[in-house]
Amino acid sequence: MERTYTCGCGQPIPTRRWNLGYKLCLGCGEAHARTVKHCIVPLHKSNYIPITSLQDLRELNPKRRNV
Repeated sequence: MERTYTCGCGQPIPTRRWNLGYKLCLGCGEAHARTVKHCIVPLHKSNYIPITSLQDLRELNPKRRNV
């Protein structure tokens, strides 16, 4: 017997999607993804990193650390 999973909106979530770690249906997942803001910033002598918090972005600027 296969277990069925449902999203908070009542839509069913496929078992394979649930096993991958997605706890929202496609519609709710799309809506949630649109609310998250992010930008990609280069680090000095390093790689690029995604930033989702404005406070984290401010802390990367060495001229603003003392403010």
